[in-house]
Amino acid sequence: MFSGNHRISDKLSINTGSQVREYETTSNFNQLLLLSGLNYDINQNITAAIGYGFLNTDNTYEEFPEEIYSKENRLFEQISLKNTLWKLHLEHRYRLEHRFLDSGNNTDTQHRTRYRLQVSLPITDIFSLSVYEEIFLNLQNDIFSQNRLFAALGIKVTPNSKVQLGYLKNHFNSVAFDRLQIGISIRTDLRNHKASHLVKNSSENYTKITADTE
Repeated sequence: MFSGNHRISDKLSINTGSQVREYETTSNFNQLLLLSGLNYDINQNITAAIGYGFLNTDNTYEEFPEEIYSKENRLFEQISLKNTLWKLHLEHRYRLEHRFLDSGNNTDTQHRTRYRLQVSLPITDIFSLSVYEEIFLNLQNDIFSQNRLFAALGIKVTPNSKVQLGYLKNHFNSVAFDRLQIGISIRTDLRNHKASHLVKNSSENYTKITADTE
């Protein structure tokens, strides 16, 4: 995973992200995800966002010549609520997605909602732990879409970059995946230098970066 958060004003920032998923640890392509979004900070603890994602997915374990992958163009709206309890940083994320699917043989439009509770705990100035639980609900056909349980160790490399090593248990209706994840996240401040001090030393920003890349 690679993700970035780019501050363009006191209220606005841009998220960018990409993920490559494999059925095996380092082989057998499963999915490519590219995503970008615009965030608006309503206040220090509430952020609204809109975004777009593109997915290219191999829905089978088999690899054969001229295989056709399914494609998805996705639009979403979301709101994130943050608060602190003791040393824990909590984030509630509510997302509505509009999915435009193309399997090669047919096309379809679907909609779903997602709710995620993420808890992050700074251990030292360098290391942190994060855990989240997320459920996906369809707005058509079968209501249950998937459920994700995730845990990760974060390692701050520089004040504006971080590496994350994690494990994801991903349940669908008929299958479950155990995923090892390696993520790199960065943040930049495109405002005047006099405003750049506002994003330094903020652990919540790192939570936000990893949160918005799925």
